[in-house]
Amino acid sequence: MSDTLKSADIQLIQRILPHRYPFLLVDRVSDIDGTSSAVGLKNVSMNEPHFQGHFPGTPIMPGVTIVEAMAQTAAVMVGVAMDLADKDLLIYFMGIDGCKFRRKVVPGDQLRMELTTLRGKPGAKVWKFKGVATVDGEMAAEAEFTAMMDLPQE
Repeated sequence: MSDTLKSADIQLIQRILPHRYPFLLVDRVSDIDGTSSAVGLKNVSMNEPHFQGHFPGTPIMPGVTIVEAMAQTAAVMVGVAMDLADKDLLIYFMGIDGCKFRRKVVPGDQLRMELTTLRGKPGAKVWKFKGVATVDGEMAAEAEFTAMMDLPQE
């Protein structure tokens, strides 16, 4: 990957993240500014399995999956910036702080996730991010979260 790469399509996302259906929760990442910030997009579809039970007749995207989508966006941002495609990267939550939900997210919505790095740099294992998720400009969720990156030893 080049230093000027500013976005990741679904093919590159799958080369960075280990997640797959039904738990791959980001469709595109754009506006990547190194390891500083990025914007993730998630097109919310009725076909997603959590809508069968959350809630029947009134499908609402679970808040935990919104936070997970923000975390996946952060991982793609770091993966692009650090050239981690095809490197078997694993990422683990260590903490979630200040999480608030402000709006329902439903099928047909496009979730826009703005991620900012609060702590972390290339070579670090522990990173902290702030994420804000919106739908049509209206805040749906926000959280700060800490994650650990685990790369296999070569």
